[in-house]
Formats: sequence, C-alpha cells, structure tokens
Amino acid sequence: MEDMFVLGGDQRAILQTVERFVKEEVAPRSPVLDAHKDPQDCFSWEIVEKAHEVGIRTMTLAEKWGGLGVDSLTTAMVVEELATGDMGVSVVMAQTFKIAQIMQKAFSEEQQARVFPAFAKDPRGVLAIGATEPGNGSDKNTAQPVPYRTSAAKVTGGWSINGLKHFISNGNRASHYLLLVQTDKTKTMADGSTMFLVERDRPGFTIGRVHDKMGERLANNAELVFQDCFVPDENVVGGVDKGASVLADFSPQSNVYAGASVLGVAVALHNKAVEWAKLRVQGGKPLVEHDGIRAQLAEMRMLIDASRSYIHRAAWLADHKEHGWDRTWGALPKAMAAQAAWKIATWCLEIHGGYGYMKETGVEKLVRDAAAFLHSDGVNRTLFLKAANAMFGLLPNPGGKA
Repeated sequence: MEDMFVLGGDQRAILQTVERFVKEEVAPRSPVLDAHKDPQDCFSWEIVEKAHEVGIRTMTLAEKWGGLGVDSLTTAMVVEELATGDMGVSVVMAQTFKIAQIMQKAFSEEQQARVFPAFAKDPRGVLAIGATEPGNGSDKNTAQPVPYRTSAAKVTGGWSINGLKHFISNGNRASHYLLLVQTDKTKTMADGSTMFLVERDRPGFTIGRVHDKMGERLANNAELVFQDCFVPDENVVGGVDKGASVLADFSPQSNVYAGASVLGVAVALHNKAVEWAKLRVQGGKPLVEHDGIRAQLAEMRMLIDASRSYIHRAAWLADHKEHGWDRTWGALPKAMAAQAAWKIATWCLEIHGGYGYMKETGVEKLVRDAAAFLHSDGVNRTLFLKAANAMFGLLPNPGGKA
C-alpha cells in the first residue's frame, strides 16, 4: 500500500512491520477466531500482546511515554493495513490509537503522568470510549439533540455516575475508559455533558453483556454499567460540561480511522475478486478475460483509490487544521469508504457466484465485516447530516470550534 502520502523512511518501516504482523499473526488466526459462537472467544489477547511486542499497540503515544509518536496520516495507513488481515483487530487497535491521541491532548499533566507509564508497559492495555446508549448515539447531530441518560451528580470530592452505555468497542477489554455523561440535565449531550476518565477496577462500574455481532467479531463490543460509581474530581477531562467540545477539538480523526478500517476490508475483497477472476474459467476462458468482469474490477480499484485519497487527506488535515480543515472532513471520508466497501463486497460476492456464498472462500466473512461500518462510528446518514450542518451552519459546534 503505497501512494504519494508515503514520504519518509520511518513510515515505510512502520508499514512494513505492520504488513509482516498481519501476515504472521493476524491472518492465520482470523478465520478460526471469527467462527467461535461466544463473541468473547473471538477476541485474542495473544494478538494484542504480539502488537505490543512490535510497538504497534502504543504507536500513537509520544516517545516520552514509550511510544512512536506517529501522526494521524501514518496511523490511518496502519489501520487500513491491519484491516486487510481482519477488521476486528483493526478496530481494537484503532480505538486504542485514537483514544491515546485524545488523552495526550485533553489530559492534564497530572492525568498523563498517572495513566501513561502503566499503560505503556501493559501488554494488554487497550482503550475504550463510552458515548452510545440504548436510546441515543448520534443525536447531537440532529435538529433535536437530547441529553445522555447516563448522568453524574456532584458529591463531595467528585461525582456519582449512574446509567448504561452499549455497543462500546473494547468495552469489556479496556484498561481505561473515556466516559461521556450528562452533568447538566437542563441541556443536551452537545452542551451539557462531561468527559471522565474511568479506570477498569473502579467500584460501581461493571461490564454488562457482550454483544453478539454479525461481523467484525474479533473486536468485542459491550455494555458499561454504572451504579453509584464514584469518580473523583481529578478524573474530569477537559472541564465540566465540556465533553462534546473535547471530542470536537481533540478527536478530529476518529471517523477517518473508521473509514480506514472499512477500506482495508474493501482491499481484501478486491484482492479476492482479482484472484478468483484469474482462476475461475467460465465460457471457456478465465473470468478476467470477460470484458464486463475486467471493467468491474477496474471500477472497484477506482473506488478504493478515491476513498483512500479522501481518507489520507482528511487524516493529514486533522494534524494541520490551518490548511483547510472543517467538520466535513471528520464525517464524509468514512461514509464514502463504507459505501464503496459495501458496493465492492456485493460485486465480489457476485463475481464468485455460488462459491462466494460458501464460507470456504472467505468472501462471506468479508461481506459481514463490510456491513459493520454502514452503522459503526456513526450511521452514514447521520454523518451526512453532520457534514451538512457544518456546511450550512444550521447547528452550533460544540465548544465553538470546527
């Protein structure tokens, strides 16, 4: 995976390491793990530990904390490469990458010193962010935003949190969580929520059910349950009632990484379609010699290249906002990549004919994975609304920034 954005030797070395990791550690395990009935058995600590050994797990941490300090563009490339081996592994890592970036920007010096040294040394350290609830998720982008149902009441020395989050990536696996809850019930999640740092072993915080998903199974999603969970004042991140602005200001690349994950699945599907078209003989000649099939393979390539360019540009702008960043860049590239991947998935299935519907070819798994990001990290229709709101100024930006 090379293009005009791969400029330096360090980037090439990182991508070569990731490519080798995918080939040796991820690809051989992926089909077996995906087939487990219990969703918790689909997750692999062994893969996470191997990612730690080669420096992938902590790559977005600054060097002073033991990481590589890679930028958002390189991270997007890594996320895509991981997803060519397995989308779930890509999501486990992408969540950890982006949340580590948020923490480094939004944490106080005391919070950084308290969390990062132990996290950097923990070979099983992955991160999660809790926002989505059973009754709402992306409501802050609609014309009638609502408050989070999970709320925090001020008590002596801190806050008492009650409520439920669900669909949380790494929810049952994370060592540390960023949690968005309502602290001003008279306002909405866009202007009355607060972000808290929550440690895994904090009393009053438990893990609920682990969701049984159609695809993306190597990443666990789970419920987070809070019952009079005390969180001290020193765990407030970015200020009281500033939760939405923390995300807006410090996580512009969140959806970009989601786009990179589903793009990796599109690449894997395209590779399978090309390989099958060369092998499968129909009408006395390989499929690739049929004009219609060959043209379709080229169209798949176009969709992949265009999506990648959009994602890479958005990732670069996330770190260089002065060159034209606006909130559309944090929504549209993911929606484009998800739609492209779904189209490529259906075409790959059709090119394989009946064989594509059989699990033995591996296409069936990739189709299930491709479906995930029509919804995950924001339903595409909501992301279009988010971009439209930014374009036309119909809703205020949390925190007053793009």
